[in-house]
Amino acid sequence: MTVPAATQRNVAEADADVIVVGAGPAGSTTAFHLAQAGLDVLLLEKTTFPREKVCGDGLTPRAVKQLIAMGIDIDAPGWVRNKGLRVVGGGMRFELDWPQLASYPDFGLVRTRQDFDEILAENAVRGGVRLLQGVNVTAPILDDRSGHIVGVVAKKDGEEVSYRSRLVVAADGNSTRVSLAMGLHKREDRPMGVAVRTYFTSPRHDDDYLETWLELWDGDTLLPGYGWIFGVGDGTSNVGLGLLNTSESFKGMDYRDLLKRWVKSMPPEWGYVEENMTAPIRGAALPMAFNRQPHYTRGLVLVGDAGGMINPFNGEGIAYAMESGHVAAETIVQALGRVTPAQRERVLRAYPQTLKDAYGGYFTLGRGFVELIGHRGVMDFATRHALPHPRLMRFALKLLGNLTDRRGDASDRIINALSKVAPSA
Repeated sequence: MTVPAATQRNVAEADADVIVVGAGPAGSTTAFHLAQAGLDVLLLEKTTFPREKVCGDGLTPRAVKQLIAMGIDIDAPGWVRNKGLRVVGGGMRFELDWPQLASYPDFGLVRTRQDFDEILAENAVRGGVRLLQGVNVTAPILDDRSGHIVGVVAKKDGEEVSYRSRLVVAADGNSTRVSLAMGLHKREDRPMGVAVRTYFTSPRHDDDYLETWLELWDGDTLLPGYGWIFGVGDGTSNVGLGLLNTSESFKGMDYRDLLKRWVKSMPPEWGYVEENMTAPIRGAALPMAFNRQPHYTRGLVLVGDAGGMINPFNGEGIAYAMESGHVAAETIVQALGRVTPAQRERVLRAYPQTLKDAYGGYFTLGRGFVELIGHRGVMDFATRHALPHPRLMRFALKLLGNLTDRRGDASDRIINALSKVAPSA
């Protein structure tokens, strides 16, 4: 539903320079950086904290870098550090440390989404952002002449309210009601993943490595995806799996049943049995490789999952949510500093290209990767022939995690060159 601007009440106390819809990692990061630049920011969250989100809870060095940049105290209780990735597959199990780079820290973190998002939202509030919870945005407010979004209509405490701003940021996830109302539908030529996870009490709750299993079997079929075991440090493990829609097995798959069958194959002393389950099995869609574009149109800026900014190589979304939020904030600050509407539009229309320059080629490589492993036998071949070679696996860790220096070693230069020459996503 699009609501004409002329019919809306002007709620003066809710007006802002920028409205950010959604207080997940993308929205809170965007809001924080906008407020740090002196803009008046209104952050609207449809739920109330604390609230749960389906996630592996693992944070790579890319995400850690963003947390440090925002001044988040990652040495406080509840943050669990890890050294790298433990890979299980082909009858082997070995550990790969995060690479030593100038661009990113050499450690990752685990923090449950039960309070991770709230920590980021509270940090944004400390930075000057106005956060409203329990506000469910239902429609954009459009300027009658230009068609630009100039605010949003929402439901709060059972009543319809309106909020106005100079720009709106859609950080409302894969379902992104605001983007859909502005005519931005997902692209069917982009991969989509599904992740399911639960928590178990387990002696493996305290682990120095994130653990990923490269072999997910459905009977005799090796599926394109991976499983994970991430120690949360509070007596529980986050155990889950992710699958890609590039396989014939994707449609009709009972993901929850697959997770149950997978954990049954694990050693009983790990405790991954139903009576140790502390939460139901929940699932979520993973929109990948810019599956919704353009990332700017008529006063609306897309960040995070709303713009399909999940890495197709490994399903990582939090780092790209925060990075895109940072980039969006920098763009918006520059745009709102311009004098004329034409000048502001010129800056804002450069935002999609900025994202493509940063991730486009790499995401294109990722799309090719997921198409390849979707073919029967390819995943099995890769698992059997790549895992025995540690040097090759260290290269794969950098590639799949997008962890390189601009002028690093030979593997960095190869990955950067491939990303540069690949067509932009």
